[in-house]
Amino acid sequence: MSKNRNFPIIIITGLSGAGKSTVLKVFEDLGFFSIDGLPVSLVRSLIDLFVKENPKDYRGLALGMDLRQQDFIQQWATVRDSLQKDCPAWQSHMLIFLEASIPVLVRRYATTRRPHPLAGQNLGLEDALKKEKSILEPLRQDADLVIDTSSYSIHDLRRAIQEKWECLEQSCSGMRVHLISFGFKYGVPLEADMVFDLRFLPNPYFQPELRPLSGKEQVVAEFVLRRDPAPFFMDQFKSFLGFVVPLYAQEGRYRLTLAMGCTGGRHRSVAVTEEIYKFLEDKGFMVSIEHRHLELG
Repeated sequence: MSKNRNFPIIIITGLSGAGKSTVLKVFEDLGFFSIDGLPVSLVRSLIDLFVKENPKDYRGLALGMDLRQQDFIQQWATVRDSLQKDCPAWQSHMLIFLEASIPVLVRRYATTRRPHPLAGQNLGLEDALKKEKSILEPLRQDADLVIDTSSYSIHDLRRAIQEKWECLEQSCSGMRVHLISFGFKYGVPLEADMVFDLRFLPNPYFQPELRPLSGKEQVVAEFVLRRDPAPFFMDQFKSFLGFVVPLYAQEGRYRLTLAMGCTGGRHRSVAVTEEIYKFLEDKGFMVSIEHRHLELG
């Protein structure tokens, strides 16, 4: 089972209120054996049990974990090191970290009226959320995929996870490159490692026949990519990414998130992101793509 991509192990964690329970239910619907709130100390035993039994009724194993357990981070580090050392099945794992902005999390808690795990420590809700974010930062750095759910409804989040599954299912080793197109008017993706402003490129928005279309349409892509200064820029952009992305991989990065934005996130950023997706895929990188604001722009 060391390279069994048909039975991946998904660890779902992140900030309280960011959508962990929703994501866990998505994986359950996808045929995973799902457990929420599993003590970290039992993770190894559960994985060993599944390796031994080799269940065929489940597509994988999805585990939800958070700060409800004391010493969560310390115990996680110990268990992770143990699994990396002598558990071949761990090679097929994926760690998903969910987050959202503090104001969004405060609003969600106000709606649900549930207590925060760090409540009762002489902390208000906002301070508790900030403390949780600080505590979980090492886990965020370990994550294979970070998802900012600030702008997502429950249905948006379910759809995003389902769309990302093709990438998540590929549990091969190596760095994952996640590409996001977005609109500056709706906000810059907080999880981005690098952000590129494409608002200098030709804008199809001002062409009445192109405005209703998106950058995924060939006619729009040609308008954006074949007019000056796009051809020269794309050559330089690809050269830059072809140089720097392998350097990040050599440093042992689990993931690299690149965000490309235009005004509304519908035309220019989508066309360029699609082109860069093809370029990086041809280079042999495992790439996923997300058009965050395409339907809003």
